[in-house]
Order: sequence, then C-alpha cells, then structure tokens
Amino acid sequence: MEPLKHECGVAMIRLLKPLEYYQQKYGTWKVGLNKLYLMMEKEHNRGQEGAGIACVKLKSEAGNDYMFRERAEGSNAITKVFADIHHNINSAQTDESDTNISLLPFAGEMYMGHLRYSTTGKSGLSYVHPFLRRNNWRAKNLALCGNFNMTNIDEVFKKIVSQGQHPRNYSDSFIMLEYIGHRLDREVERNFVKAKENGLKDLEITQYIEDNILVSNMLKSSMEDFDGGYVVCGLTGSGEMFSMRDPWGIRPAFWFKNDEFIALASERPVLQTTFDVNCAEINELQPGQALLVKRNGACSLEQIIPAKDSQACSFERIYFSRGCDRDIYMERKKLGEQLTPSILEAVDNDIENTVFSFIPNTAEVAFYGMVDGIKKHVNDQKIDKILNLGHTPSREELEKIIYSHVKNEKVAWKDVKLRTFITEGNSRNDLVSHVYDITYESVRPEQDNLVVIDDSIVRGTTLKESILRILNRLHPKKIVVVSSSPQIRYPDYYGIDMARLEEFCAFRATIELIKERNMTPLIEKTYQRCKEELKKRKEEMENAVIDIYKPFTTQEINQKIVEILRPEEVSTPIEMVFQSIQGLHTAIPNHPGDWYFTGNYPTPGGVRLCNQAFVNYVENVYPSEQKF
Repeated sequence: MEPLKHECGVAMIRLLKPLEYYQQKYGTWKVGLNKLYLMMEKEHNRGQEGAGIACVKLKSEAGNDYMFRERAEGSNAITKVFADIHHNINSAQTDESDTNISLLPFAGEMYMGHLRYSTTGKSGLSYVHPFLRRNNWRAKNLALCGNFNMTNIDEVFKKIVSQGQHPRNYSDSFIMLEYIGHRLDREVERNFVKAKENGLKDLEITQYIEDNILVSNMLKSSMEDFDGGYVVCGLTGSGEMFSMRDPWGIRPAFWFKNDEFIALASERPVLQTTFDVNCAEINELQPGQALLVKRNGACSLEQIIPAKDSQACSFERIYFSRGCDRDIYMERKKLGEQLTPSILEAVDNDIENTVFSFIPNTAEVAFYGMVDGIKKHVNDQKIDKILNLGHTPSREELEKIIYSHVKNEKVAWKDVKLRTFITEGNSRNDLVSHVYDITYESVRPEQDNLVVIDDSIVRGTTLKESILRILNRLHPKKIVVVSSSPQIRYPDYYGIDMARLEEFCAFRATIELIKERNMTPLIEKTYQRCKEELKKRKEEMENAVIDIYKPFTTQEINQKIVEILRPEEVSTPIEMVFQSIQGLHTAIPNHPGDWYFTGNYPTPGGVRLCNQAFVNYVENVYPSEQKF
C-alpha cells in the first residue's frame, strides 16, 4: 500500500531520583535522555517529517535556564536533535564531576519527545512539536506536544478570541497551546490568591503555587471543548508532567512506572523494549483519563472527561502500530487467516496451482495468518482423503496426499526509494512502476494463480502504477489482490492524512457505477442532503454520504475497483478480496472504531467534516451549471 501520513508519536519520561543517583548507578546522568532517544527511535515509523524534545530541570537557581527545547525537520530529525543536544552539553561541560551536572543544558529530570507527520499540509520548523509558552513565572511555562487532530478548531478559535486572546496561528497545535496555557494561567492565579489569603509573601507565594498546582483543573476546564482523537502531553516549568487521552480512546497511549522512572509512549512495545519489562507491567491510559505526575514525583490517574463508548481506532492496529506488540501480532494474523474462504473461492480451490505472497512490508504478519488458514484447509483435505480411501493405502498413495503443500514465495520486493527529481510525466511514471521488483520464475507462467495480500488498499495508486504491472511480468494465470482490511470508503479527521473522498479507489469506483447505471440523480440528492445536514447543530447531524454506497454490493464495487486500477497493458485476470466488517471486528474486538469503512464517526465533528467533504467534491467536480 502507498505510505500514509498519519498520527504522530509521543514519548515522555520522568526521573524519580536525583541525577547523581543515575550517575552513580549507571555511570551517566544521561539515562533519561538516552531512554528518550531509544523510545523515539522505536516510534520512528510514526513520524518522519520532524522531531523535537523538551526538558525541564527541577532544581535551577534564578538566572539559569530550566526549560530546554530542540527541534529539527526531515527523516533524520531524531539523529539531528540528539546530536545537537550532545554538542551543547559537551560545549558546556568543563569536567566530569557530579557538581557540574546542575549547570548543563538538558540535564533535567523531565523529558518529552515528539515525532511529527503532518496531516494538514503545513510544514516548517515552527510546526514541529513540542510548542513552548514562555513566562517569567516558572509555573506558567508550558511545553506541549501530542498525537492529535481536532475537528472543531474553528469553534475553539472563536472561543479564545472572545476571551480576549489573540492567537498568532490558526493550527490546532497552536490553538491548543494557547487554550490550555490560558487555563494554566488561571490555575496559577487561583493559587496566588489563596497564598495571599494565607498571609504568604514573596518566595513563599511562589513555593505555595508550585506545590499546589492542580493540572487536573487546567485539563477539565479546557479539554472538554475539543472534538477529535488525541493524546496530549505537557510539561510545566515548575515540574508538572501530564498526558491525557481523548474520551473515545481513538488514539493510543501506554505508561510504565517503577521506583526510578515514569514513562509514557504511543505504543506498548516501545516501553517493553526500553525498560526491558513484560507486557503485564505496561498500563494503557484509558479514554478520557490523564496520567499526572507532580513536581515531587507523586503519580496519579484522574478521569478528566467521562469516557464515551470506546472507539479505539482499528486502522491503528491494521497498519500503523508496531507489529511486535503481542496483541497486534495475533490480530493481524487473524485478519489474514479468516480471509481463507474468500481466497479459496477466488482461486476455485486450486491450491496446487496457486502461489501465495505479500506486498512488503506491513502486510507480512497478515500473510502468515493467511498461509496458516490455507494450510489448515489443505490439512483438513488430507485427512478427509485418507479417511475416504476405504482401504489400507500404499506408501505411494500416502505420499501423494501428504506431500501436497501450500506454495508461498516472496514474490515482491520493495526497492530503495527512487529519487523524484524527474518530474516529466512519462519518465516519472516509469520510475514509479519500478518501486517494487519481483522474484523471477517464482510463479509458473500461465499455470499458477498468484495471491498477494496487502494490509489495506486506500488510493490504489501504487497498485495501478507499480504492483500490478510488476506482478504481471510473471505471467500468472490469475492475480488475486487481498486486503486484510475492508474497503476504505470515508475520510479520517483524527490524525491520518485521508481527508478527501475522491482519493479513495472505493469511492471513485462507486461514482463510476452510478454513472454507468444512469443513477447520477443520486449524487445530486446526496449533495443536497449533505447541505441540509450541515445546517443542523453538529450533534444532530447524520452522515449523508453513506447513501452513495447503498445501491451496490461490496462485490460490485470490488469489480469496478479492478477496472479502474488495471493498467492498460495488463490483460491477466485480476480479482480483489477485501476483509468484511464482521471479520474486522472478529479479529480486532477491542478496537471497534471503524469509521474509515462504515462512516460511523465517533464524534460530531467527524460527521460534519464528512458531509462537507462530499459537498466539496461535488462543487469541484460538478459545477453548479451542470445538470444531473
């Protein structure tokens, strides 16, 4: 499948001992920094456009900095960030003595890292997390990062403007920083008033404020206004650390604690590897819940927003998350295995003359499951044949039955990414067609069917421009393309770069079917209904785009997808097999969020944006003067 820009990765770590403790036990005070680096590298797949980290020192004399940040752009951003940090440390370090640690940059007890994938098209270092909100009061300083995309940022923008703020930027990250920062200011001022009422003065007031900040107050008065999928992480200059998950549980977060560290990451295996612990020692942050760590190291969980019906993202499990997670590995195998009946039907049960393979690299685990399912079918056939012989078989008869097997090969190879400096159409298309290569003579020409599994088929561009062309060079009798996920029909608005309906091959195929069958009034009818829905309060809106798909079966759309993706020069029969919605939920029962496939958005903002996407599509493709 063609790579998607998708949700970002977050990583946090809080040291629970003085830096001197780690210097003595581990031979370096940089343990926290080193573990953050490892966590971020293990999440590198989640963000390759930029990276950044923030650090807070808990003990810093007035006049010395206590909050640090380093950011970089590009696929090598992690390396660059940590190289620059170590350069700054080495430049400031005059000796290796413990007494010098407190003066070094990034020698702190709190670290927060972020890996960025843009889902809005906005780029530049100013959009790389973490974001900082500076103030001369330590408690009012805020570093913020997150894995999120908000659907109602226009509403939140209007609200903070009405409060008298003047945001410098209209992105959800900047708006969230200003909004949460404003509530942090109010929390500091609440404690200031209490300190004065208690008769405290000067530094006593500062100490009282920093000892009594309740981050939960800040989150409860701000996060309930956001609609979207998110994991928001933050550090304050006075030493508070927090991370909060959206109330639908759309985006994931996991945390770990022992007597030396508290850590949080977007994926469970990241923590298991970094801290060498087993699965049972890692906790999942629950929907609407926040992990709160006070400046004294006290750790607690608090329900900030009541949890909604779980809508944990299923696509997260199919494609984005690391396959080395115990549960995700088994789920992906199950996705492949339960496609067995549909695959057998596609090859007319001719296992003897079928080669099974996968499209690298994320579909590999689903491939193992698919092969397991086919092997079980073959073994069941062997048992039935032996039982039905009706006599004591000869060795030759048994060999013929037992030695039949499932043929699987690594047919497709992902080549090193080709340079894209050639922009002229035909030349560029020729380069794209060579993104994949094949294992020659791995298929018997005109005799073997070729079944290849992918984790998902979104736009279909790579299939059309590269994969089908390259597989056709093996001259199989038939090509069966299998998707371990259902047809992707609807946009995402919670952190994945899939916002336009016309990008999806399933949508384009459906529109073609509508045209072929002289049903174009359905487009106008759906368009008008979308516009009517958009006039309602968003909490009352329904997804009108679902109407477009209702007249057609999944198989009809499958066949039309094949037609629109088939390269002109490929004459080999092609069939597509998609996972069913029921099969998706059977394999991934604890992640019911399926809006990509069903249009059942978990939040009102998602429904509104989907209706708007269809309006945008019609108004761009079908000018108002055109009659349906």
